[in-house]
Amino acid sequence: MQRNPCIANIKAGYLFPEIAKRRREFAAAHPQAKIISLGIGNTTEPVMPHINAGLAEGARQLGTAEGYSGYGDEQGLTALREKIASVLYNGLAEPDEVFISDGAKCDIGRLQLLFGSGVKAAVQDPSYPVYVDGSVLIGSAGGWTGNGYDGIIYLPCIAANDFFPDLSIIPSDCIIYFCSPNNPTGAVANKDQLAALVKTALQKKSIIVFDAAYSEFIRAPALPKSIYEIEGAKECAIEVNSFSKTAGFTGVRLGWSIVPKALKYASGESVNTDWNRICTTIFNGASNIAQAGGLAALDSEGQKEIRFLTDYYLENAALIRKTLIAQGITCTGGDNSPYIWACFPGRDSWEVFSEILEKCHVVTTPGAGFGPAGNGYIRFSAFGHRADVEEACARLV
Repeated sequence: MQRNPCIANIKAGYLFPEIAKRRREFAAAHPQAKIISLGIGNTTEPVMPHINAGLAEGARQLGTAEGYSGYGDEQGLTALREKIASVLYNGLAEPDEVFISDGAKCDIGRLQLLFGSGVKAAVQDPSYPVYVDGSVLIGSAGGWTGNGYDGIIYLPCIAANDFFPDLSIIPSDCIIYFCSPNNPTGAVANKDQLAALVKTALQKKSIIVFDAAYSEFIRAPALPKSIYEIEGAKECAIEVNSFSKTAGFTGVRLGWSIVPKALKYASGESVNTDWNRICTTIFNGASNIAQAGGLAALDSEGQKEIRFLTDYYLENAALIRKTLIAQGITCTGGDNSPYIWACFPGRDSWEVFSEILEKCHVVTTPGAGFGPAGNGYIRFSAFGHRADVEEACARLV
């Protein structure tokens, strides 16, 4: 049997395992060093009491005859689908357009399976690696060219264009991956920008996969949290989201996707119907315990806890951003996003990563790992204990 050629096409080493490997090597060579991570976007603070009680109650019920449940609906608990539609979307999505999952990253992989290998992919550059790497694995893109993958349409998001891409280079009949607030740049698209994106997708008969995993970090009232705040979006966009970074569910694993019933293929078939088929074929549904926690997170008390947690990480971000700017480093993000995108002009980002690790014992994320336009940048993550963030900031001075 021959190896899957798509796996052979992918560049060796997913970004975050490579960072973990370099951290381990440094720790082995410097056993006395206290390493602080401002790299991977992994939450650090405990799940808040009301939400945690929901998880605990979900687990407790499984130990009772009347509360035990086996397989549930692959699309998710009806009560959770209804609550997401009402609490988070306020009428912008219907319950049967909400599909519960084990996280946004997993949903993106299944969406790539949904659309198959014959579709082109356009991605923000820089962007979350799974959009590109997953496209290569499904066969939508070829091998590494030295400056990106063959067949991927890169949409540079750089300081010169205010981190919003030139939409004219998007081809027809493609998947457009768009993340706002953006990972890694921290930039948030405004309503006019998203309206232009939706207009482009409709004109070019393309579908937007809108990653809103960081939407609850948005504090500016004028900035949209959902693509469906834009007229016409339900005819051209799928939205993915997650409880990971807001409720501390990075290890619990719970997310959702919105696939509107108005979204159709060029030949008129329903994307919602096909997504339902994918979910019921290769997915047995999210954990019933996790979904119990999700229901608690959507209670009024759970929403207050989410606001508290996201405020905490945004306060961390403000500390990091202030420290970097005081050193003369140009930054974006860190205000409506937990990520700070720091510019080191003319520098190789892996070299800067190594320098910060060796001199400050602080782990960051090199921008080159997010795409060709990311070189010369470092991403700082605000996910960390406050004392660690404060000590890291002191070391960076």
